[in-house]
Amino acid sequence: MIFSQPLPVGSSAPDFELPDQDGNLVSLKSLRNRNVVLVFYPADDTTVCTKQLCEFRDRWPLAQQRNTVVFGVNPGKFHAKFRDKYQFPFPLLFDRGQRVGAAYRAKGLIVPKRTVYLIGPGGVIRFAKRGKPEPEEVLAAAV
Repeated sequence: MIFSQPLPVGSSAPDFELPDQDGNLVSLKSLRNRNVVLVFYPADDTTVCTKQLCEFRDRWPLAQQRNTVVFGVNPGKFHAKFRDKYQFPFPLLFDRGQRVGAAYRAKGLIVPKRTVYLIGPGGVIRFAKRGKPEPEEVLAAAV
């Protein structure tokens, strides 16, 4: 599973329930009428991760126009400082043990594999890609 591809476009997204940086639980099931972007990223406050999440922050109006919510997902527990520092308008979710990362084929040996998904309102994956795709490319899959 270390070198696996992301879940395929057109497949059902695994449900999850994770706490955000403030301890509030977020579940995919509760977001079924929205597009949901999941950005699995390796670490807070590192160059590429910060740039990737800042790009989604800077395209926030586009995400809102497309009925889309964005979540950063990482196994680190204390994201509030990182979120506040860069003023992300979206939550950062705590994926203890990379349990959700494993369900989404983003689990790495120590840190998650950088992977981005867009899940449509019906719970079907509409975009899945490793690396750092541009937010416009991801959001183009929103319905």
